[in-house]
Amino acid sequence: MAGTTAGKGTGAADPGRWQARLAELITRFEVPGANLAFLHEGRVHEFAAGVLSSATGVEATPDSLFQIGSITKVWTATQIMILVEQGRLTLDTRVAEILPEFRVADAGLTREVTLRHLLSHTSGIDGDLFLDTGRGDDCLEKYVAACADLARNHPLGVTQSYGNSGFVIAGRVIERLTGKVWDAALREQIIEPLGLTHTWTLPEDVIRFRAATGHFDGEPSPMWGLMRSVGPAGLICSRPADVVAFARAHFGTALLADPKAMWEPQVDIPNPHAVGRQWGIGWILDEWGGRRILSHGGNTIGQAAMLWAVPDAETAVCVLANGGHTAAFQRALATELFAELLGLEVPPPLGPPATPAEVDVARYAGVYERTGNRVTLTVRGGRLRLHSEATGSLAGLRPPMEFDLVPVDETTFVGRPEDEPSWIPVVFYELADGSPYVHFGVRATPKVA
Repeated sequence: MAGTTAGKGTGAADPGRWQARLAELITRFEVPGANLAFLHEGRVHEFAAGVLSSATGVEATPDSLFQIGSITKVWTATQIMILVEQGRLTLDTRVAEILPEFRVADAGLTREVTLRHLLSHTSGIDGDLFLDTGRGDDCLEKYVAACADLARNHPLGVTQSYGNSGFVIAGRVIERLTGKVWDAALREQIIEPLGLTHTWTLPEDVIRFRAATGHFDGEPSPMWGLMRSVGPAGLICSRPADVVAFARAHFGTALLADPKAMWEPQVDIPNPHAVGRQWGIGWILDEWGGRRILSHGGNTIGQAAMLWAVPDAETAVCVLANGGHTAAFQRALATELFAELLGLEVPPPLGPPATPAEVDVARYAGVYERTGNRVTLTVRGGRLRLHSEATGSLAGLRPPMEFDLVPVDETTFVGRPEDEPSWIPVVFYELADGSPYVHFGVRATPKVA
């Protein structure tokens, strides 16, 4: 595919420079190993640095497989859109029409939730359920049955809150309509048509390649990967060149007759200071310097992935890493690389103001909780302190976060854990009915006490 000259920067992609630069960046941000690929002016450039595991010392190579985590959701959304273009369903088809056995705890939500709600994270299903339903081909079927106990996080369609369960449910819709397990449907709909050779979902396939292990505090994570049942939400393992090839397909018609349908804004993100301003169908949407940016990230157990795409320049960048200060690493890499390739400035992250705003922080104190996470906010010395801890099956795998919040304005704060270079934006807001929420980590968490 020929590259466009629109908005082009230097156009220079020096493989020697970026090989060395990647090595410098992983050292700076304490990342054990990383792979990078970018598509620019019709060419894909690949780089690798560091090790796949600090325990083995096996070096990362461009064809090594990392967990791309929730970037998988864009692939699952694309599978649904392929079925939409085939006339098998619409985005506004109710889930219960395809899966009559589908239930969540709220009867109205069960009845009315659509594929559009699932793919834009507006369903209100309290959906960070990480449940191991076995390794069998019926794992998604069993997972969807277990969703009957999931509560409603917010009313249908009124706000955005990221959820994994919605994409597992969408994966089960794919299984029902294709007659194949999700992994097989993914291969038939996307992987094989694009000729991807290093993209797999099951560990028995991944171990045939060099595979990265996640790390916490420089040590290999105690568990390599997530359970098969959350596959459509985050179980793809790949090399960056394959992920970039997937993004490239969204610039043309290799997979979809109208990929732009996935770029249409579906909802504003209540906290626009973190990943982007809006959610589309699968994709996160933003603008840098007035130009459309598509993106998605992914975090698994000690691994982190990021994909950015600039459609009008047919440029895409994917970086995969296995630990360290990954958010700061990703931002530093993107800032430098997009400036070089396109003369494009990545907006700086929100940080603390020179003079913190005067805010009555006591009104935000309390307990906020959703499936898989509990946030406790207390006032200490006139400052708001946030404590966030994983609950449920991931409680022992993710250490709690705790940090003070600095007010930027009446509802927006920033904070960062000790020894972390990146500031985390936190937004407090209310729904139309007055219900209080805190929004960070792209999730809306209701106040419960």
